[in-house]
Amino acid sequence: MRRTALLWLAALLFLAAAGRDVADRWVAATVLPPLVPETSVEMRAEDGTLMRAFTVADGRWRLAPGEVDARFIDMLLAYEDKRFRSHAGVDPLALIRAAGQAAANGRIVSGGSTLTMQVARLLEDSGTGRWAGKLRQMRVALALERRLTKDEILRLYLTLAPYGGNLEGVRAATRAWFGKEPRRLTPAEAALLVALPQSPEARRPDRDPIAARTARDRVLMRMAGAGVLTAEDAAAAARDPVPQEMRAFPAQAPHLANRLRRARPAARLHTVTLDPALQASLEALARQALAGLDPRLSLALMVADHRTGRVLATVGAARWGAEARDGWVDMTIAPRSPGSTLKPLVYALALDRGLAHPQTLIDDRPVAFGAYAPTNFDGRFRGEVTVEEALRASLNIPVVLLTEEMGPAHLIAALERAGAAPRLPGGRAGLAVALGGVGVTLEELVQLYAGLARGGRAVRLAHRPGATEEGRALVSRAAAWQVGHVLAGLAPPAGAPRMRLAWKTGTSYGHRDAWALGWDGRHVAGVWIGRPDGTPVPGAFGAELAAPVLFRVFERLGGTEPLAPPPPEALVAPTAALPQPLRRFRGREAVFGPAPDAPQLAFPPEGAVLDLAGGPLVVKLREGTPPFAVLADGRPVATGARRREIALPDPGAGFLDLAVIDAEGRTARARVELRQD
Repeated sequence: MRRTALLWLAALLFLAAAGRDVADRWVAATVLPPLVPETSVEMRAEDGTLMRAFTVADGRWRLAPGEVDARFIDMLLAYEDKRFRSHAGVDPLALIRAAGQAAANGRIVSGGSTLTMQVARLLEDSGTGRWAGKLRQMRVALALERRLTKDEILRLYLTLAPYGGNLEGVRAATRAWFGKEPRRLTPAEAALLVALPQSPEARRPDRDPIAARTARDRVLMRMAGAGVLTAEDAAAAARDPVPQEMRAFPAQAPHLANRLRRARPAARLHTVTLDPALQASLEALARQALAGLDPRLSLALMVADHRTGRVLATVGAARWGAEARDGWVDMTIAPRSPGSTLKPLVYALALDRGLAHPQTLIDDRPVAFGAYAPTNFDGRFRGEVTVEEALRASLNIPVVLLTEEMGPAHLIAALERAGAAPRLPGGRAGLAVALGGVGVTLEELVQLYAGLARGGRAVRLAHRPGATEEGRALVSRAAAWQVGHVLAGLAPPAGAPRMRLAWKTGTSYGHRDAWALGWDGRHVAGVWIGRPDGTPVPGAFGAELAAPVLFRVFERLGGTEPLAPPPPEALVAPTAALPQPLRRFRGREAVFGPAPDAPQLAFPPEGAVLDLAGGPLVVKLREGTPPFAVLADGRPVATGARRREIALPDPGAGFLDLAVIDAEGRTARARVELRQD
């Protein structure tokens, strides 16, 4: 008998070992689903603030969990799987308890699934299922326990657990329901997060707050009974309201986020230099600035710390996605005509090369360079002005004179040293480049102005930490300071806060682009307003539209910081004290037209054919200072004339060169043909 019992025992042990080996092989043969679920791409500030997130491929919010409140973990394990740290994926005691309760009550009272089994279900998106589903979950759970650590399994649960709607994972839940990260949660918040995954749609607090509160309070009571919370803490948490709505996920700097995602499609996290509070403030400012204006207008702006090259805020459009405003277009990187915003660079280059000084006298009167005859924006001419006055008044003639003297290719080269990629119509630089005849972006202009603000040394602006680069020298420190000092003398636009900025505006041809850029001792900023499709905006001027926004940008930066003092090598002197070559500038190739008040031959005009029929030749004058002298083929035919209509004796048939000289020595000429029919 004893021998038989021993044989049975040996057989049982053999069968148990064989069964264990079969079970081991069964578990080892389990084909596991992918264990690295896709998570949302995120853009965060350096302090960890979430600024932008993208849904995963199926449209769900599934954020990497990050740091999670330890008390929430304790509550989760105490409620869902108190032997999580010790079982092998399946908890036999929990299964026996669940089966006993079901048998006693005639229905399922509690589940026997461990957290690992729940992870198995979530990985395969298999639903709760019946016995076949439960068996599959057990098999996958046992296999998971062999492949992963307990913390890795817990992290999968924290990533995949459903929290209502398209929310998956604890971090997506805390962002949507509480507007915060999960690193610090109240007992009430933690209890709701424990309760929601069991029935995420039925307990959604925005749809059924009573069901959500009831489920949460049930968790709180259980936690008090388990000693995870004190009775007082649980009672206090039960008095907290449940959230009434699902919060939107942050969508700051959406154009930049899309750019970064396109540039590095495999990256799940993009850390940026942006200041989240400033970014939010300036996005609101962009919307406010266009209120009451043409609904098709857009606005872009950018702010950087020119000392470090770090971009602090960037707004690509007034309203992201707004169809009427082409809100999908990132206008910080769209090439546009810069209008007059390149003039500070032209003057800085001229000062650096010794062609001029802020007090150098320069002509602002009609001038031609071959077939190119630029005019000022208002059609008026000021005569002789200082370079400082020309820059502040944004006159066109003086800046073209200086560009011609240096050569427009040197201006393009300076733009390239500043990090820009100028887009030239026809591929060749002409004198019109100085007045905006080139394509540049807002980002490039802000980078250029950052170089001027830094004493003439370029810097590569960057949105990512550690990506800034020290650039090449644009101009000398003295030239950069002198241009900044001139621009800082401009009065703020009407209605703008009083502050000392070095700033410049620009308006492109046809009123397509309105610009304003400026800097103080720390920050550089730029504003663009216009229509993204390039349609003209009648009456749009940089000084009226963009400049007030620029000053409000600096106001939201907390005011301005003092501009740099003059460097020792900067020459500060009036015109009379300048070296003789710097007192007055005149371009070598410029052909100046007559001054506005110079004498003009109103009649006969150039090329006229006249039939005098033996009568006198009547000359009619406009402008000029009497007395006048009239020459015919170089011979005086009238002198001392004070009237503006002078009758000359019949000079006979043929071609005649007429010249009128006024008291100032200024001349008007015309060549005419006379006939005697």
